Amino acid sequence: MRTPLVIGTVLVCTVCGCGGNEYRNGNGMMGTPTPVSSPDVGVVTILGQQGMLSFDPNPAHIAPGAIVVWHNLDSATHRIVMNDGSFDSGAIAPGNSSSVMRLGAAGGYHCTIHPTMMFGSINP
Repeated sequence: MRTPLVIGTVLVCTVCGCGGNEYRNGNGMMGTPTPVSSPDVGVVTILGQQGMLSFDPNPAHIAPGAIVVWHNLDSATHRIVMNDGSFDSGAIAPGNSSSVMRLGAAGGYHCTIHPTMMFGSINP
């Protein structure tokens, strides 16, 4: 009889986010945890509006089909898209990370908010 209660509790915690995955960044604001790097996950850090120096690493070496996450260390909001339109990070506020995305193909990318100041590439 306890099994349905345990399963229900686990489902509620999974859907509602019970479990303490939130944190406060250096400004005391709620943020998304910095992703942990692994061979199957590529993390690209957004540093600022500095052309090819806007991202680290740049170029990023991430295999097609791998997971990529963008982490914004800049003080401005950014929105990263692949030049071919294959993915769009959505707005990434300062101190936050994008949703986890699967990389379709290697290629160039840019910030749609700062397209002439922020660009980079992903190579396999």
